[in-house]
Amino acid sequence: MDDGTLSLIILGAAVVLFVWNRLPVDVVAVLVALALWATGVLGFTEVLAGFGDPVVIFIATLFVVSEGVDSTGVTAWAGQTIVRYAGTTRTRLLIAVTALCAVLSALITLNGAVAALLPLVVMLAIRIGQPPSRMLMPLTFAGSAGSLLMLTGTPVNIIVSEAASDAGAGPFPFFSFAVVGVPLVVGTIAIAVLLGPKLLPATRPSHPAADLAVHAETLDVHYAVQDGFYRLRVREVSPFLGQSVGDVDLTAYPGVAIVGVQDAQGRNRTDAAIDVGDILVVTGPSELVGNLTADLMLAVSMAPVDHLLTREAGVVEAVIPPRSALVGETVFPGMHRGRDLVIIAVQRMGKDRGKRHTQLAEGDAILVHGPWATLDELSRDRDILLVDSPEQVRRQAVPWGSKASVALAIVGAMVVLLATGAVPPAMAGLLAATAMVLTRVVGPRQAYRAISWQIVVLIGSLIPLSGAIQSSGGADRIADLIVDAVGPGRPYLLLLALFLLTAALGQMVSNTATVLIVAPIAVAAAEGTGTSVKPVLMLIAVAGAAALLTPISTPANMMIMSPAGYRFGDYWKLGLVVMAWWLLTALVIVPLVWPF
Repeated sequence: MDDGTLSLIILGAAVVLFVWNRLPVDVVAVLVALALWATGVLGFTEVLAGFGDPVVIFIATLFVVSEGVDSTGVTAWAGQTIVRYAGTTRTRLLIAVTALCAVLSALITLNGAVAALLPLVVMLAIRIGQPPSRMLMPLTFAGSAGSLLMLTGTPVNIIVSEAASDAGAGPFPFFSFAVVGVPLVVGTIAIAVLLGPKLLPATRPSHPAADLAVHAETLDVHYAVQDGFYRLRVREVSPFLGQSVGDVDLTAYPGVAIVGVQDAQGRNRTDAAIDVGDILVVTGPSELVGNLTADLMLAVSMAPVDHLLTREAGVVEAVIPPRSALVGETVFPGMHRGRDLVIIAVQRMGKDRGKRHTQLAEGDAILVHGPWATLDELSRDRDILLVDSPEQVRRQAVPWGSKASVALAIVGAMVVLLATGAVPPAMAGLLAATAMVLTRVVGPRQAYRAISWQIVVLIGSLIPLSGAIQSSGGADRIADLIVDAVGPGRPYLLLLALFLLTAALGQMVSNTATVLIVAPIAVAAAEGTGTSVKPVLMLIAVAGAAALLTPISTPANMMIMSPAGYRFGDYWKLGLVVMAWWLLTALVIVPLVWPF
């Protein structure tokens, strides 16, 4: 059996496994690579070469860059800003959030944009009395269209650009995708506004996502932390030295009270005499606390927490689980614990414990303030259970973080490098990702976590299949079938056939895998009919992004299914209309810009 036949058999088996959907897509891709090696279609080095392909490197770096943009609060800032000016009417809000998702998809990929905006859109829908199902599908569809605004919007764009370059036609310029992407975005939003109420179900989620954008206000009310506290350090000349807390006379400062005392190591002091370096936790009117500090020669160790959430620090709500080592420990509001953490409030059975000392018990809730990095470490502490992830709180509730300007500057520099072609795309992405880490926009571990290794393995394993189909003549055989079906000299019919093939496969298989499979077939079909490869490949990019009819076609479609209360069959009604617009747009615009 020749290599061409073997490669097509392996391709067919891969499609069956993708559609079967019982194995992870990356596992299927690895099995494909192993099959190519086991059957002798490709050698060992050729099978592994996909992981060193510049396309894989470029895509991996884009995950790190998008993490930098999202984690610094740029997405939260953009969402809050656009909502502030959009008002509360359905049409204006829908246009605003879908347009924002389209732009963000071009910058941080579709999945990242939808994940960042999903809680915000659900809360906005509830606030204006609209079912979230009427807004979430338009959000995702507009994001899919927005992925065609720039080269970096989706791995599909990068794959077709490399395919064009390998075919001798040269890569697509960075912003060339916008020629098709802009009308796709505009048309998709218009269809959602006009036909969405008729084609989308009016369902509500049984468990709506938490609105962490107003997290600080919620905690402020729930824990009644508006009184605040001060941490004052005892100096060598203070008259407090040698006194016990019970002996301290504060009658000259009405309303001021000492909540507790800790030594320099953070240990609680109860009956012992006050010593140099001890910390007095004081509550009361700020003016009188200021007088106390000056009169008794104390030093301010920590000002009151006026803002629960800032760029540098935040709060988390934690619950004491059974068998926790914290059970039995005595705490009080204002108490310093550990390196940087301060306990702000304690509740038991939903009732605030006030300023009193509390011996922690199972089920107690505590509010903890500290730097974001320290709060993140608490998620790995087995002695407490965090109610909300500090990372998610920071991303949604702290817009425009301290490194946001740096992140955008790095993205801007990367766009300039890509647009001018000063360096290869993979190098531009690698420089941007490295800059994100060196400037501490993202940490090294955060960068590794940000990369979707499933996508990396998927693409790295399927690139050899794409090359094998092309080099063994398998692509030519499928292309001949397509050419025979549409006939020679009918480029528009060829585009239509390739669109339908790609779009149909993309509803069941990852669009990245679909384009890797279809791209060599499209190139062979174009060469077989004497058609330029660029219009054919641009149409493949549009069709690859048109994964709109099922929830399993993209992770973004799956993300919105539960929050919106969608069923499997809810997607195709609006999806078919949007896909028809995409097909019409591609057939009209692509040949005008990239002639046959």
